[in-house]
Amino acid sequence: MSQNNQNNQNPCENCPMHNKANLIRLGINPTNIDYVIALAGNPNTGKSTVFNNFTGLRQHTGNWPGKTVSRAEGGYIFNDKKYKVVDLPGTYSLLSTSTDEEVARNFILFGQPDVTVIVADATRLERNLNLALQILEITGRAVLCLNLMDEARRNHIEVDVRALSRELGIPVIPTSARSKEGMNELLIAIEDVITGKFVCKPYKIKSRSAAFNHAIGKISKSLLEQFPGLPNVTWVAMRLLEGDRSITDALKSGHLGSLSTQQELIEQH
Repeated sequence: MSQNNQNNQNPCENCPMHNKANLIRLGINPTNIDYVIALAGNPNTGKSTVFNNFTGLRQHTGNWPGKTVSRAEGGYIFNDKKYKVVDLPGTYSLLSTSTDEEVARNFILFGQPDVTVIVADATRLERNLNLALQILEITGRAVLCLNLMDEARRNHIEVDVRALSRELGIPVIPTSARSKEGMNELLIAIEDVITGKFVCKPYKIKSRSAAFNHAIGKISKSLLEQFPGLPNVTWVAMRLLEGDRSITDALKSGHLGSLSTQQELIEQH
């Protein structure tokens, strides 16, 4: 962890960021818990093993409301705080081209988990970073779990974890979930993001044309006039430009307003 990250503190230290009302709409009961953790990742990255290490037998399954997509959730206690972990569907992107992608994307966007843990396969890192970068466009509170490090070592693959963390602007924790290697470090990294001990400065994609940036700017201005304090406004504007159906529906229904309301509550602490 860099010295700058250690010296900066979140202005709302230990303040839960999750959106309780939206979590309930998404079928998650946030009662009697301190923090909500989303677990995201490509298929076959060992995400379920990470989830099982977090939750043990304290888990249950069901379907997302109105969907045939299964959902697993569980909990754990760390340093006297209660965490709820929601295992999102394994996806390669968040472009909402499938039900799984829509479920995962909407949970991160509308549920606003306190931390999103992105599980990546260390042996296929370049492919996995596509999803990671899309998640960082939505949330600034994330940890990259660099899993299957045992396989990477077996294949003589080396990853500069510090450089990757520096480039992504989030903690990167090497793990081998099958042998529980790095799992305690992962729990610590999650807590560090929540408390502000590690201040995330997530990487943002900058290679956009001037015309595209101009259009994003106009839409962003209109969004903020309608929904003051709306987080991720640039990302929302890009999805509207692309004709994203679920974001368009959320705009028409006023559902986007719940995001700006939650942001205002956070800033008041």
